[in-house]
Amino acid sequence: MPARRLDEVVARFGGNLAGNGNLLISGIATLEGAGPERLSFLTNPKYRNQLAGTRAAAVILAPDALPACPVPAIVTANPYLYFARVAGWLHEAKRPDVAIHPSANVARDAVIGRNVVIEAHCSIGEGAVIGDDSWLHANVSVYAGCRIGARAIIHSGAVIGSDGFGFARESDGSWVKIPQTGRVIIGDDVEIGANTTIDRGALEDTVIEDGVKLDNQIQVAHNVRIGAHTAMAGCVGVAGSAAIGRRCTVGGGAVILGHLTLADDVNVSAGTLVGKSIPTPGTYTGTVPFLEHREWLKNFARLRHLEAMADKIRALETRLAELEKRS
Repeated sequence: MPARRLDEVVARFGGNLAGNGNLLISGIATLEGAGPERLSFLTNPKYRNQLAGTRAAAVILAPDALPACPVPAIVTANPYLYFARVAGWLHEAKRPDVAIHPSANVARDAVIGRNVVIEAHCSIGEGAVIGDDSWLHANVSVYAGCRIGARAIIHSGAVIGSDGFGFARESDGSWVKIPQTGRVIIGDDVEIGANTTIDRGALEDTVIEDGVKLDNQIQVAHNVRIGAHTAMAGCVGVAGSAAIGRRCTVGGGAVILGHLTLADDVNVSAGTLVGKSIPTPGTYTGTVPFLEHREWLKNFARLRHLEAMADKIRALETRLAELEKRS
């Protein structure tokens, strides 16, 4: 995309322009790494000290940071969201010229929507449906019967619809496989990261609602339901039949055990083990047990001083014993 004037950016995305609107913008960069024709952004207060020395053409920032900005600025209440929209406009990914790569294996009865890209070595099973404007990067596997909505982006190595982990145990300790006859149903505007796996349901479907964003190397087990606009970072594991609400966030490496329910607007911190249902919105942190975030922080702060507290208790016990002897 050719360079754009700063006032063109504001005309397209809104915000208030402070300074010369004729400046040319050809890309996005950090405050520290930006040069001429680069639009930077300030979203995290810890980087505010980099603002004075930036060489960016202009900076996206909140109103309270404007007085400290030495270059033209776009002032907006949510600089990070503004940055995301501008970056998507200036750096729009180029779709391949060939819609379906010759090496892709697409079943005859699969339904492929309009303007779909299926890259090299993808496998689309019988009866699968891929919605309009979706983009499957190389080596994606979509098993039979699974449905993917419109405008999906599925990155390399993702597997949609593999068998759920369902087995019954024989008396001798061996295992009998339970057929996984459900599907994976994915809504519109979903993005799925590289090497993420979503298992098909055992009897009913595994459901990923509209607008869900899944990072790389996530495991979603059979019959899980993930509510609209929920986002999960890398290496999250969601066990079977868990139901996760809308607009939730799950930090990297967190684990959600099976058959649990998370309310809408729940935020699970990285590395947290969710071992019971969460009926109330909020941020939750920890392992065994996990707690409401503020309570966990308070308890963890005390845990760091546990040895010193133990020493004090031993000293008090010694003094108490001495006092008892004297009396």
